[in-house]
Amino acid sequence: MILTVTLNAALDITYRVPRLRPHSTHRVTEVSERPGGKGLNVARVLAALGHRTVATGFAGGGTGEALRALLADTEVTDALVPVGGATRRTVAVVDAATGDTTQLNEPGPTVSPAEWEAFLGTYRELLGEARAVALCGSLPPGVPVDVYARLTRTARTAGVPVLLDTSGEPLRRGLAARPDLAKPNADELAALTGSTEPLRAARDARRRGAHAVAASLGADGMLAVTADGAWQAAPPHRFAGNPTGAGDSAVAGLLSGLVEELPWPDRLTRAVALSAATVRAPAAGEFDASTYEELLGRVVVTDRPAVA
Repeated sequence: MILTVTLNAALDITYRVPRLRPHSTHRVTEVSERPGGKGLNVARVLAALGHRTVATGFAGGGTGEALRALLADTEVTDALVPVGGATRRTVAVVDAATGDTTQLNEPGPTVSPAEWEAFLGTYRELLGEARAVALCGSLPPGVPVDVYARLTRTARTAGVPVLLDTSGEPLRRGLAARPDLAKPNADELAALTGSTEPLRAARDARRRGAHAVAASLGADGMLAVTADGAWQAAPPHRFAGNPTGAGDSAVAGLLSGLVEELPWPDRLTRAVALSAATVRAPAAGEFDASTYEELLGRVVVTDRPAVA
């Protein structure tokens, strides 16, 4: 079983409009709702890849009920912990004319100390069956900023590999707990290290504690710096579409490759193919299967110098 943690889950709502114009009224041509938040997107892609996946975190209020009802229609096992506050919504507005997406993210519910303790009990119990765990996304109010460092140490004590996908101070503190893999994007990596050169920044992030760092580079693919070497994988060309959730699909590719013990170039190939295939899908947490299968043989992986 693979465990994903989404402390700030969301009900993802995607609107499609013919053209997005500021200060004007729009007719929505298509609307979709999905269980969201980074870890839930990861879980849905992992399940589509054939891995037994359990999702935990928090859910509450009417939006939390809607999220759980949607999750029940997937292959993901729901182990979300109830909270008194309402789960947030995220709204993506897709401009059909340009393919661009505008994202609106609400804050999450405030988590009480009792709710946090209930989650910790669930987390420790689930680790007993887990082959790997992904710690994903932002933190809701009431959760300590060093929470990912704590959860990483708990997993490592249980002998469970950890993938960390967050940003800002939670990322900085989480790295110090030595996760097996950190997966920032280029902007998050630059904010962490002060370097806009991805290879240098990834090396710096690894020196801060992560055993390996895989950095999403958007349309340029993904860069990984590990103890065994460094590689960059890139799709054969740029893909137009909705990029929401593409990084989460990359996490699913990396995590599935970890539990299957694939070589790093193969993990990167899968992650980049899934990421690009997600851009072609209508909503986060999904990928276009035909695009994915096609790209598996076309992603280009090159060696990079592992040390400065």
